[in-house]
Amino acid sequence: MTDSLALSDEEFAHLQRAVELAEAALAIGDEPFGSVLVAGDGTVLAEDHNRVSGGDRTQHPEFALARWAAEHLSPEERAAATVYTSGEHCPMCAAAHAWVGLGRIVYASSSAQLADWLTEFGATSGPVAMLPIGVVAPGVPHDGPEPRLAERVRALHAARFTG
Repeated sequence: MTDSLALSDEEFAHLQRAVELAEAALAIGDEPFGSVLVAGDGTVLAEDHNRVSGGDRTQHPEFALARWAAEHLSPEERAAATVYTSGEHCPMCAAAHAWVGLGRIVYASSSAQLADWLTEFGATSGPVAMLPIGVVAPGVPHDGPEPRLAERVRALHAARFTG
């Protein structure tokens, strides 16, 4: 097990909320991903979970939060904001995050972990390569995974694929 991230109690609580949103998504039959957008002053601005079960595979919470931020926040507010998420952004979401100019990303589990879990569960990955945030959006600061939550996220994916 790797060392935990150096998160404040408040930051860890935001990351836990993202995992709770992933749990809520799974409970309604969707893929277990959740995200929270937090202002530079610590105020929760918006939160969402995956909504891909309706057929639109772009309905990721990170993408929705990037759109919300573009509509509601100034460029300065976006740059000061942090997205806490249950899983590392996919390439689509990392690109949206960067194009909108959002700040830091903190994730509970990484794309590499998800790829390993999918293999373990005999599931196939999607049609897009699981590239890390730093490859897709090299200017976006990011931290993760958080070992205190990664196993909890793994359990959500296990439940999705193994019942």
